[in-house]
Amino acid sequence: MGSDHAVERIVKKEILSCTPDTTVLEAARQMAQKRFSSIIVVEDGRPVGIWTERDALAIDFDRPDSFSRPIAAVMSHPIKTIHHKTSIGDTGLRFQMEGVRHFVVVDDAGHPLGIVSQSDVILRHGVEHFLVLRNVRSGLARPMVAIAGDCSLKRAVAQLNAARTDAAVVLPVDGGEPGIITERDLVRVIGAGGAVPAHVDEIASRPLVCISEDDSMLSARNLLEERQIRHVAVRNAEGKLTGLLSFSDILSSLQYEYVQRLDEALRERDEALLRSRKDLYLARKVIEASLDGIMICTPQGLIEFVNPAFSQLTGYSFEEVFGKNPNILKSGRHDEEFYKRMWATLGHEGVWQGEVWNRRKTGEIYPEWLTINVIRDDEGQISQYAAVFSDITERKKAEERIKNLAYFDVLTGLPNRRLFTDRLHMAIANAHRHDQRLAIMFLDLDLFKRINDTLGHGVGDLVLVESSKRLGQCVREGDTVARLGGDEFVILLPELDHIEDAAKLAERVISQVKAPFVIDEHELYVTTSVGIAVYPDDGQTVEQLIKNADTAMYRAKDLGRNSYQLYTSAMNARSFERLAMESSLRHALSRNEFTLVYQGKVDLVSGRLSGVEALVRWRHPDMGMVSPAEFIPLAENMGLIGDIGAWVLKAACRQCKSWHDLGLPPVRIAVNVSALQFREGDVPAIVEEALLESGLPPHYLELELTESVLMQRVEEVAQVLRELRQMGVHISIDDFGTGYSSLSYLKRMPIDALKIDRSFVHDLLDEGKVADGEGAEIVSTIINLAHNLRLRAVAEGVETQEQAEFLRARGCDEIQGFLVSRPVSGEDLVSLFDRNLLPPEPG
Repeated sequence: MGSDHAVERIVKKEILSCTPDTTVLEAARQMAQKRFSSIIVVEDGRPVGIWTERDALAIDFDRPDSFSRPIAAVMSHPIKTIHHKTSIGDTGLRFQMEGVRHFVVVDDAGHPLGIVSQSDVILRHGVEHFLVLRNVRSGLARPMVAIAGDCSLKRAVAQLNAARTDAAVVLPVDGGEPGIITERDLVRVIGAGGAVPAHVDEIASRPLVCISEDDSMLSARNLLEERQIRHVAVRNAEGKLTGLLSFSDILSSLQYEYVQRLDEALRERDEALLRSRKDLYLARKVIEASLDGIMICTPQGLIEFVNPAFSQLTGYSFEEVFGKNPNILKSGRHDEEFYKRMWATLGHEGVWQGEVWNRRKTGEIYPEWLTINVIRDDEGQISQYAAVFSDITERKKAEERIKNLAYFDVLTGLPNRRLFTDRLHMAIANAHRHDQRLAIMFLDLDLFKRINDTLGHGVGDLVLVESSKRLGQCVREGDTVARLGGDEFVILLPELDHIEDAAKLAERVISQVKAPFVIDEHELYVTTSVGIAVYPDDGQTVEQLIKNADTAMYRAKDLGRNSYQLYTSAMNARSFERLAMESSLRHALSRNEFTLVYQGKVDLVSGRLSGVEALVRWRHPDMGMVSPAEFIPLAENMGLIGDIGAWVLKAACRQCKSWHDLGLPPVRIAVNVSALQFREGDVPAIVEEALLESGLPPHYLELELTESVLMQRVEEVAQVLRELRQMGVHISIDDFGTGYSSLSYLKRMPIDALKIDRSFVHDLLDEGKVADGEGAEIVSTIINLAHNLRLRAVAEGVETQEQAEFLRARGCDEIQGFLVSRPVSGEDLVSLFDRNLLPPEPG
């Protein structure tokens, strides 16, 4: 019996029980009569407590009336239980960890099936092979407790409690033989009723059963079992008492990794057989206890012995296989050459070890780890073959799971970066060998982060799973679709006849991905950008191809997304330039490389300066002034736009306040807020901080937003704008007419002005003159719309007097552009405050 067998196999089905009102005396009498070490207290058919011999130590023997107390008052509760399917080995461990000697064994419903004690585990645990290797001395973990025979019973109990032991040696007062007192003796005293003995010597058990400390633990266990006692005294070589050994001590000494010791015994078996045939009996016992299947065959290869584990693993009994060839277990998975190599190794080295697939009696094929040893007699002739095997089904499953974790993406089930790289290595080698081309396609989902941020990662994961399925439907059987991480995928086309084939596949992929996703009642639209690199034209190594496909993909994004691009060397140069700019941009703020320039706005009625727009510039130490058109999108992609935007806002407020402090005519300063900054930052908090730091009154600050900001999460945006309006800040819509203009949001949002985009103003001119064409109609319509909504109309990009006169005639309120002033520094703008920048409106 091994430690993996369930405790239900060794449980004592007979349970000694009583009701809660049973007296301690009556409970002890029943235990003494039946020689039970515990009694279960049952109420309404369910166990509510337990009273054991250990609990007898808590009784006050100076007060016999305590014997009349109901058992419910002294019982232990709640009851320590153990499930009937718990292994015997784990049961032994729980005895040690919880410091108890009894468990009530319960079924799935919690009903008691019986009792299991420490002694049951020791006697029926199947560990003789281990106990025989340990001597009694190794099990003495505590010093021996000795009590004088004339000691009162109460003092004796106190000594047992103080030493936390269940037994003690009783030393006679007249020089006679020593005895022993145990918890069971105390139960017997309680159960007998009547007067309590005056001295402990009166109840001590004699003679004291002894064993030598050099004897094996197995001998001690057998002695305890034969005498039906639970303690044996230990003497040293000089005959002196050195301790008491109990079942608890034996259990504590057990090492529950004894299976490993068993394996050591098995490996040593061959040497034992060579030394003496007399050890065969011991070897047989070890084999029978093994958890591994063991089969011994004759020199002719016929089975002459199998152990119980063999029958458990294969389903064949000893009678069914005795005298037969082991090939009855063959699965058919190994050819004859496999077995020839096995026998050749056995003949040459005397041992063979490896993985084998065999067949159970049921027909099920399973993997096993098999070791075959050649056993020779004293003359060197083969006397037997010994095979030891273990079922490694679970290990194989674990290896497969580990392999999947190592090589496949957990979310989508697609190959991951490692497996894709391995396949690309092999594809490159094959293409080189056969002078072929291959292609890889690098792609990611456009604006996927918006789905995660808006609807959560759960919906985002479902989009990734559905995208992986769609990609798989686009490719051929020999192609590979892999997920590198996040929303990045890559496709390997290992055999490419024409570059056009890769382009066609890219078109199919783009078409499949952009079809609507319906997830959790959300209809989502996703697009993808694809970059293509071809071997050997665009790279001859894994790293070059992946890098160049990635570069091509970013080029597709730069050109508007939802498209594909083939790699060119120019892209590579652009990629290096982008990397250099990213590195510099990351430190530009801390190095004070940003500066502001200012462009004035002019009131078309008075012709004087009415406002100023702050524009950020990056003064790069090597590249000089970098246009916002280049670094603002880069800052948004890098997550830096929030910090840069906050700096611009604070610097602009400080500059405007400094103009006011100089006594100049007060003007309102306008600051652009990007869509990403508005969506991801707390704009009201940032604005409030900038106003407090600078001291600028809120009504002198104007925030310019694009239409795209207003169209996203309309209710949330409206609430933010209302907060800004309550602070006194003005709001204008920049580049009006170029986005998704909608009267509905204009009516719902607290807006102060519409800024007419420069492209419409530019279209006013035809050969240098203002013409009443489509451009003029659009500009006039926007001005009328603004005034109907009680908003100011501001025109950007005004460069000529003719444009200004047209706008003035149509009722435009303010203009901004090179006609008024180019963007200049704060100091240079001072000269514009007191000037008439345009002739005033006649009349």
